[in-house]
Amino acid sequence: MPEVILPGASGRIEGRYSPGKRPNAPIALILHPHPKAGGHMNNPVAVTLHQLFVQRGFATLRYNSRGVGKSQGEFDSGIGELADAATALDWLQTNNPAATQTWVAGYQFGAYIGMQLLMRRPETDGFISVSPPSNMYDFSFLAPCPASGLFLHGTADTVVPPVEVERVVNKLRTQKGIVIDYELEEGATHFWQDHVGAVERRVGAYLDKRLEEKPA
Repeated sequence: MPEVILPGASGRIEGRYSPGKRPNAPIALILHPHPKAGGHMNNPVAVTLHQLFVQRGFATLRYNSRGVGKSQGEFDSGIGELADAATALDWLQTNNPAATQTWVAGYQFGAYIGMQLLMRRPETDGFISVSPPSNMYDFSFLAPCPASGLFLHGTADTVVPPVEVERVVNKLRTQKGIVIDYELEEGATHFWQDHVGAVERRVGAYLDKRLEEKPA
């Protein structure tokens, strides 16, 4: 897939872009784990998410947030990273003005940034949040959550115990008009070692279900 360079608030943003196969292809933005913990766009979970959307005909972009890889700038504790995500989604929408659907998918810190982006972009149709760090960041901004989506977590996650994610899910499920799926993968840790295949299987099945309900 071709490398793309986007103009961001802190300079260039490095990305990998897979165009859709038709002019009105749906679009998907993929967000990577925490930069200070070695997170980057080529993380296996991020790459798997990217491939899942590409396989379903989405125009898909994943990118390095500021200070990661060839992306300029420095880590900004989430504020600048949210600006980068908005820039990346703007670029996707500009290059795909006839897109039928918009999805946001993130892993770990990327799930946190992705959910914040979701709140600012009501046109978003769905989200995927893998291992959201709900014990490290306040997710109360999801009030109300504007789209249905999937939370995927591991039962053996000791960094973010499942009960912490369940609190967020239970709160969101009280809202009308959206459906929150929550799936737990037995034995998977926060880093999904030896369980990346489960991400592919579970997220793929969820996307297929949603796309059957509302074709893109």
